Amino acid sequence: MTTVEPIRNKKDVEKVERYLEKQNKRDHLIFVFGTNSGLRISDIVALNVGDVRGKNYVQIVEKKTGKTKKFPLNDKLKTLIANFVKNRRDKEPLFKSHWGRRYSRITAYYMIRNACAEVGLEEKIGTHSMRKTFGYHHYKQFKDIAILQKIFNHSSQMITMRYIGIEQDQIDYSYNNFIL
Repeated sequence: MTTVEPIRNKKDVEKVERYLEKQNKRDHLIFVFGTNSGLRISDIVALNVGDVRGKNYVQIVEKKTGKTKKFPLNDKLKTLIANFVKNRRDKEPLFKSHWGRRYSRITAYYMIRNACAEVGLEEKIGTHSMRKTFGYHHYKQFKDIAILQKIFNHSSQMITMRYIGIEQDQIDYSYNNFIL
C-alpha cells in the first residue's frame, strides 16, 4: 500500500475546492467533507442524507474501528450540506453515483487524484489525503497533538505526528537549517 501525503499548502486545498466546485457539487462536497471532518472515505460515502440534514453534530460508527464517533459540523459544511440535500429523502445515500448507487471509495479515489492532478499537485495523493490534510492543518492551527490523537484514535502522539506529516516536516526543517 502506498502512503499518501496531506495537502500542506492551504492555497492548494483552495485550488482543488475551486476546481471541484466547477466540476460537480457532489465531488466538491466529498472533498470539503473529508478535509473538514477528518473522516475516512469509507465513512464519508456511507453517510445518508438524514445523517447530516439540519444537524449540528454527526454521529457514526467508524467502519474501520467499530467505534462511535461524534463530531460537530462547521458552518462551511452546514451550508454546503443544506444546499446539497434539498428535495432529497433522509434514507437515501448522501453521495450517489451517476447511476443512482452509493458512491464508492474507488470512484472517490480517482476523482480526488484527477482533481489534484488538474490543479498541478504532484504529491502522492489519494482519498486518505483528505483525512491527513485535515490533521495537518488542524495541528498547524491549534498546535494540539493530544486532541488530534484523540480525534484520529491513535495510540500515541508520535504516530499522529508521523501520520499527518509533521514529523517529516520537522526532519526536513532540521536538515535544511543545519550547516556544519
